[in-house]
Amino acid sequence: MDKVNLAEAFRSFSDPWSPRVAGDINAFQVKLVKLRGAFDWHHHEVEDELFLVVAGRMRMGFRDRAVDLDPGEFIIVPHGVEHRPEALTDECHVLLLEPNTTLNTGTVETGRTVRELQRIVP
Repeated sequence: MDKVNLAEAFRSFSDPWSPRVAGDINAFQVKLVKLRGAFDWHHHEVEDELFLVVAGRMRMGFRDRAVDLDPGEFIIVPHGVEHRPEALTDECHVLLLEPNTTLNTGTVETGRTVRELQRIVP
């Protein structure tokens, strides 16, 4: 039951597109990820995802539109919706809230797929 300082937690890692687990809430996880550039197009069959921008700016691309987010803003991507997060600044820090079963690349296997997430230790 320790507190998590988001600035310190984000300073504890540098690799982009490799989410870190910052906490567990029942069957959900709070994950932190750094975005650089654009990610892969993908979707999740059963998991919805919440993306909260902590620092920087990001774009959530959908096949029919894009939504830009600033710090303090979030978007929920429903399961089944194809999407592609993209950093609009050099680096973007994002807090994710999603089921602990969520694979970062959804139904797609790429070089960016991370099956075993590291944990942030406060």
